[in-house]
Amino acid sequence: MSATQETVREDGIIESVSGPVVTARDLDARMNDVVYVGDEGLMGEVIEIEGDITTIQVYEETSGVGPGEPVENTGEPLTVDLGPGLLDSIYDGVQRPLDVLESKMGSAFLDRGVDAPGIELEKEWDFSAEVVPGDTVEPGDVVGVVEETVTIDHKVLVPPTYEGGEVVTVEEGDLTVDETVVELDNGEEITMHQEWPVREARPSATKKTPRTPLVSGQRILDGLFPIAKGGTAAIPGPFGSGKTVTQHQLAKYADADIIVYVGCGERGNEMTEVIDDFPELEDPSTGNPLMARTSLIANTSNMPVAARESCVYTGITIAEYYRDMGYDVALMADSTSRWAEAMREISSRLEEMPGEEGYPAYLAARLSEFYERAGYFENINGTEGSVSAIGAVSPPGGDFSEPVTQNTLRIVKTFWALDADLAERRHFPAINWNESYSLYKDQLDPWFQDNVAADWPDERQWAVDVLDEEAELREIVQLVGKDALPEDQQLTLEVARYLREAYLQQNAFHPTDTFCPPEKTYLMLTAIHHFNDEAFEALEAGVPVDEIISIEVAPRLNRIGVQEDYEEYVAELKDDISEELRELY
Repeated sequence: MSATQETVREDGIIESVSGPVVTARDLDARMNDVVYVGDEGLMGEVIEIEGDITTIQVYEETSGVGPGEPVENTGEPLTVDLGPGLLDSIYDGVQRPLDVLESKMGSAFLDRGVDAPGIELEKEWDFSAEVVPGDTVEPGDVVGVVEETVTIDHKVLVPPTYEGGEVVTVEEGDLTVDETVVELDNGEEITMHQEWPVREARPSATKKTPRTPLVSGQRILDGLFPIAKGGTAAIPGPFGSGKTVTQHQLAKYADADIIVYVGCGERGNEMTEVIDDFPELEDPSTGNPLMARTSLIANTSNMPVAARESCVYTGITIAEYYRDMGYDVALMADSTSRWAEAMREISSRLEEMPGEEGYPAYLAARLSEFYERAGYFENINGTEGSVSAIGAVSPPGGDFSEPVTQNTLRIVKTFWALDADLAERRHFPAINWNESYSLYKDQLDPWFQDNVAADWPDERQWAVDVLDEEAELREIVQLVGKDALPEDQQLTLEVARYLREAYLQQNAFHPTDTFCPPEKTYLMLTAIHHFNDEAFEALEAGVPVDEIISIEVAPRLNRIGVQEDYEEYVAELKDDISEELRELY
């Protein structure tokens, strides 16, 4: 992330320092200008101007900075470097490449004031032009392609801020990102390197209704609470309930073209797990390393608080850039609560009027700005692309009534509620099926009916009805015991148990069960439904419920998830269930 240093204007002088908030006097600045603070040149951003006093939030540790030190203004907003090299990279919250900084420092711990461009400026890329002299191009048009990774072709676009025109010259071959690849008749020069302000959404032609699911390979998500490509989802839950593992599973197996993973104020060892695992894991759709489609932004809990705010904007801007190329991008933000806490800290240091629980009054507006940049778009170049935003929320004590969770729920259309009780019972993913919901189901059902099975919505509704009935029956069981229930209700509880244990539970660490394609998700549900139908027929024929639920073949329902040849296994299982139950009457 950078601002053009050539436009540095007159210095100001530091007047006071309060943690990440610095005030400067006599600085000629505008809102959101990037400034360099103190003798070490720490990067900061103007967040308030009152008379000749300018307030700056600094993206680095400010200990040792004092009044009287200079402040330089760049006159440019906070921008992100865009171009080939973004994938298979790890950045901090202000898009400084951590591997480059480590080699500069010779240490895993970064010095203050050190900087590096977001993409390698000296590296040469093999550019293949897709235009010839005489062609006319407009903003957003593709002028050429670079093979960025084994998985992704990076499309070089005419920047949205250009006028466009007739192509005069074209350069091909090995070129750096700052060398001109296409020159237009109006003098505009197109390079592989663009900059874009992080707080400004990249332009698009129209926002469309998403109708394709973001298939995650997680049964409870795809089967009961799906999210669309271009959709928004929240995963709130208390500590230890599995937010991060759920986010990791989505980052690993979601059928998006590009993954942008933002670790916003979370523990360093969780980001380490991503960095260690992703290069070794295969992308299920291509067989290539997962890192080849992934960009990581690591702003861990020990990094400066103010940079947490910029890291989510950095992530969504990178996501929009690949969306403009026609790709489907999934953005994981873990966790938006840490971002909100950073806003709360800055707000309190500015002595702003606090809102609920001390959060700033503009919390809802900031969350909306972030999630509204997601969506399924027709781009200005005529292609279609999407950004799906999935944010984890960490409510203190698992209290979903706190402001970050409530304001997020007003915006997102999919809610995956993690439950501490399920996690304690070792039921993972610990997503509570009674509290979760998806508002995308109706618009995604036609896709599932066309691509998986015509009765997909009916099977899902049957499962939801059984689980709802189980929730009601459990309250009665706690009062009078299971044996006091009628036999049909006892059987319903047994069917619901198989739904919970065989279908909703999933082992993220089993090589087969970790990813469940929609076809397998559907067949598992049909197998349990088949057991339900055959069991109730046996009950009506007079077979005691104890005999029905103790048949030897039923526990094999729990093993469908770990089967590679699941189609043959399910077909055989259904036959065996019918045969064994019919022998009883």
